[in-house]
Amino acid sequence: MARHGTRQLRIIGGRWRGRRLRFAAVRHLRPTSDRNRETLFNWLQPRLPGARCLDLFAGSGALGFEAASRGAAEVVMVEQARAAVSILRDNVRLLGADNIHVRQCDALRLLDGPSSEFDIVFLDPPFESTMLEACCARLDQRGWLHPGACIYVETGSRQGLPALPAGWTVWRQRTAGQVLYALLRVPGNEQAGHDILQSSDDTGEM
Repeated sequence: MARHGTRQLRIIGGRWRGRRLRFAAVRHLRPTSDRNRETLFNWLQPRLPGARCLDLFAGSGALGFEAASRGAAEVVMVEQARAAVSILRDNVRLLGADNIHVRQCDALRLLDGPSSEFDIVFLDPPFESTMLEACCARLDQRGWLHPGACIYVETGSRQGLPALPAGWTVWRQRTAGQVLYALLRVPGNEQAGHDILQSSDDTGEM
């Protein structure tokens, strides 16, 4: 039963499969749906074991917890809302997840600071936000991405994808109702990209 002012999400795969976690009932916070998460993590499965993941706009933590459950070596969750951060940290303690780190910070301010390379980045800001393009530019220009890194973007279907930095490619894209979600990739590791495409083809999803 969710406490007053909270809701629940379910981890759908990996070592914490079936675990239910609380998240803050904060305005504009909308976890990625189970179905969209399942599709995304089918795409990402070849890259997850041992990966470093950056979950910007973490919100409920649905993407970051799912990544850690499925084998990511480290997940950094970035969230600005204090209520959301408090519950994210509670959930980290509940799971005993010492490889998940939660930072209360504005996403653009973080990206303007000292960088560290990540293999996978999740970008899921509020749909009315105009931050996607700015986040992509900073990720590209400021040393946040390992060569061949994957970037997951989720936005409103009416907005469409932002302008992408030079060399970035759209590997997969799907629309589900009012949600557009896509897996992007930066240049660097061609074999990893081939593995992602092969895995997603195997699911029968197009």
